[in-house]
Amino acid sequence: MAAKRICLFFSRVSGGTAGIRGLTNYCLSCCVNTLLQTFSATWELVDLLESWDSAHVSPNGSNIALEMKKFLVAHQSERPISHTGILHCLDRNGVQLHTQHDADEVFFFILNLIQSQMDDKILVEKIRSLYKLSVQTHVQCLKCSSVQTKDSFLLSLPLHIKEDNTSLKDCLTSFFEDHELSGLNCCFCPQCEVKTPSKQGVRLLTLPPILCVQLKRYRNNDGYTRKLGYRVTFPETFDFLTTADQAFSKDFAQTNCQYSLYAVVVHSGSAGCGHYTTYVRHKASGSWYYADDSDTDEVTWSEVQKSYGGPRRPTAYMLMYRKE
Repeated sequence: MAAKRICLFFSRVSGGTAGIRGLTNYCLSCCVNTLLQTFSATWELVDLLESWDSAHVSPNGSNIALEMKKFLVAHQSERPISHTGILHCLDRNGVQLHTQHDADEVFFFILNLIQSQMDDKILVEKIRSLYKLSVQTHVQCLKCSSVQTKDSFLLSLPLHIKEDNTSLKDCLTSFFEDHELSGLNCCFCPQCEVKTPSKQGVRLLTLPPILCVQLKRYRNNDGYTRKLGYRVTFPETFDFLTTADQAFSKDFAQTNCQYSLYAVVVHSGSAGCGHYTTYVRHKASGSWYYADDSDTDEVTWSEVQKSYGGPRRPTAYMLMYRKE
């Protein structure tokens, strides 16, 4: 993650359509840079932060919600921007500069900080609702067939990938399959009043406007973390109802489950050392752009597909889909 020269600019493509602006690599900030590009492409979040009345918030550089609002609003305009305020704010809150970070962890850290540091709880709930998947976990006793359920929510779908070539559809199917719990994993059954073998599964109650998918490419074996670079294909658009029809609870009532991809966070390198870049889709033109810190280029969908992965290739790590 070598630092790059400072180059904040507003790119232009043919016909005068505005592209996206690059962000300099400041103190190993490529992880945060990619997330800022992703958040900027989530215009629903930008609109909510812009509507927040933050005039009374102290500008002491410690409130990430305020720093994100200032940056994201400026990033939509043509005036000069700097993201060092966010980087130093994250540093004050525990995401240290000069350190390599995991994009998925920083993504949720930023969302949690926004929600804890904003005083407008109605807006906080609206921001949470952008990403919120309501789910129901069920555990069925294999002795008496009684079922226990618990409702909760996720802010992303953490999908394990197989150690082989696979697809997003396969990962979703695996995530929503029932799994048997036996031996040390047996659960207590209130009906039987003892721990019994059971099967456990997750079903969807609601789907969010923004669907964040994390492809879990890391495995920990005997204290050693390794990255799985296997190929995982994913579509530009998909219908959740037909892609993972076994994923829904009987109480699921939504009819529009069509999603379009608008950002891909990409990781190159190994588990211990690497570099983050991102593909984002422009709101106005619909064109894809590739952002590698301060460098940005307009690309085609076939270029985005190179992040499927494979031996010694960059790999998609987070997928951001928007409900159509």
